[in-house]
Amino acid sequence: MSEVDIKEVVRNRYAEIARNVQKPGSGCCYDGEAGSCGISANLYVDNETESLPETAVLASLGCGNPTALAELREGETVLDLGSGGGIDVLLSARRVGSSGKAYGIDMTDDMLALARESQRKAGATNVEFVKGEIERIPLPDNSIDVVISNCVINLSVDKDRVLREAFRVLKPGGRFAVSDVVTRGTVPEQLRRDVLLWAGCIAGALEENDYRMKLATAGFEAIGIEPTRVYKVEDARPFLTGKGLDVDSIAPTVDGKFMSAFVRAKKPAQPRQAVAGKADACCGPTCCSS
Repeated sequence: MSEVDIKEVVRNRYAEIARNVQKPGSGCCYDGEAGSCGISANLYVDNETESLPETAVLASLGCGNPTALAELREGETVLDLGSGGGIDVLLSARRVGSSGKAYGIDMTDDMLALARESQRKAGATNVEFVKGEIERIPLPDNSIDVVISNCVINLSVDKDRVLREAFRVLKPGGRFAVSDVVTRGTVPEQLRRDVLLWAGCIAGALEENDYRMKLATAGFEAIGIEPTRVYKVEDARPFLTGKGLDVDSIAPTVDGKFMSAFVRAKKPAQPRQAVAGKADACCGPTCCSS
């Protein structure tokens, strides 16, 4: 599929999910995909979600809990890339307090409507949901303290541009703190596609060393990738069996090679020094966001 086709598949899938969670009796497997419950289950503790609107919780399709891992501070400005039903934005708003602000960006009208209704129900006044694509963030340079995301960057075809945009909007010294699905080592391509389809990662996930390289190329430093859940082939047995695969025979090839991870990095506090008479790398909107 082309980049446009994949984007439309993602948009339509999440629009359908946003509509379905508002129907009576909805649950985490409302879309009929085996992976929706598996990687999204038990990510938040009860005291985080008990005061949030039910639809925001039901629409949580992430693979981690970046708001807990990012160590958000009072007064900070946070941006959630691909905010979906808004659960991580609302949790972030609570952590940064009334002196801080939490933005959510999403390209799906149905998800934005769901998130804004959840914001209204939660009474969150330090929250703003913005329509846009994570490859083209509609916010100014150097305006955000922390960029978070929850299992969304893996859905983008142009991950390099997403990371450049995250770098652009972060203030000097700002933090990149996302949950994402990543792979480890080499996996046969067909098996990789099938397991990522189970995990709901339509456009694929990065291999962990590729992720580090792309972050460094975007300008980030202090890069780390910390596994939070390592998936076993047994987790996806019904789905893979339905694909006609012999799960027992492929287990050694798959086990331990797919994981949810907390990916962290930092924008340097000072611009990089010119090297050998060359000008500093451009970080303005005319080049870094092109």
